[in-house]
Amino acid sequence: MTSSRCLQCIVAYFDVCCADVLHPDPTMSNVAQELETVRDWLRYAVSRFASARLFFGHGTSSAYDEAAYLLLHALKLPSDRIDLFLDAKLTHAERNDVSLLIERRVDERIPAAYLTNEAWLGAFRFYVDQRVIIPRSFIAELMPEALDPWIADPDNVKNTLDLCTGSGCLAILLANYFPQADIDAVDISPDALAVAQRNVAEHGLQDRINLIRSDLFSNLTDKTYDLIISNPPYVTTLAMEELPEEYKHEPEVGLAGGDDGLDAVRTILDQAAPFLSPEGLLVVEVGHNRDAAEASFPRMPFVWLDTPSSEGSVFLLKRPDLVRAA
Repeated sequence: MTSSRCLQCIVAYFDVCCADVLHPDPTMSNVAQELETVRDWLRYAVSRFASARLFFGHGTSSAYDEAAYLLLHALKLPSDRIDLFLDAKLTHAERNDVSLLIERRVDERIPAAYLTNEAWLGAFRFYVDQRVIIPRSFIAELMPEALDPWIADPDNVKNTLDLCTGSGCLAILLANYFPQADIDAVDISPDALAVAQRNVAEHGLQDRINLIRSDLFSNLTDKTYDLIISNPPYVTTLAMEELPEEYKHEPEVGLAGGDDGLDAVRTILDQAAPFLSPEGLLVVEVGHNRDAAEASFPRMPFVWLDTPSSEGSVFLLKRPDLVRAA
């Protein structure tokens, strides 16, 4: 006959092993407590995101992609192998973590990158928080080709400038694709520069990237650059008023470009020439403002660079053309 002491041990053991059932977390919804596998949670998250009509524009483009990304991040799994884990069951702690991410994404409309404190440009990972806009740039899509054919030999680029560096992401790409270049990275926001400093350190580029607080060119010296790039604020005033809630978590200073979105672009075009070497290049992203740029600067011989996901969103100018059109 089993002793009462043994029965107590069995009950205690069962209680610990089945704590999720016997002692459900009062902070977790009843629906969430019913979800067991990665597949369950993926389906649930996709449904929640779709029904909430979330906006996706900060690294993912659909409810499924965003749900998969958040799940894999929370579970510390490889970002491209969700298929291997679909039938894996989540622990109690894991379900808490995943549930919190999903509910915050829906209830607060916080972009996923801020929830995970990471963003990606291709294979490059960056730390982000709400002190900087989430990295996304058509210029980044041009970097793997090192602006070929406009730059014949990337090793000949010795000095580059990244205006409006934000998180430092484009400066870091410059350092990787132009291996002989020293990079100055400029931003008006000290908060953004603090994030950029963290990213520069995490990529081990402290000896090549110099972070400078400046309103565009205002605090720069007489140094000249072989290449100047900029992804400045270019959202028009009207578009700022109509932005989805997700974008309102980003710092306005990194988005708002004035009535026609070209406030910063005007300053860049007006002041860039003295900072360019004789054959230096200026590359600027203007988003959907190509028509406004061409109307505002009819004599400027813009070269519009297409990228894998854009047409007419980035222009290139050579210094001699910039000087002649001024």
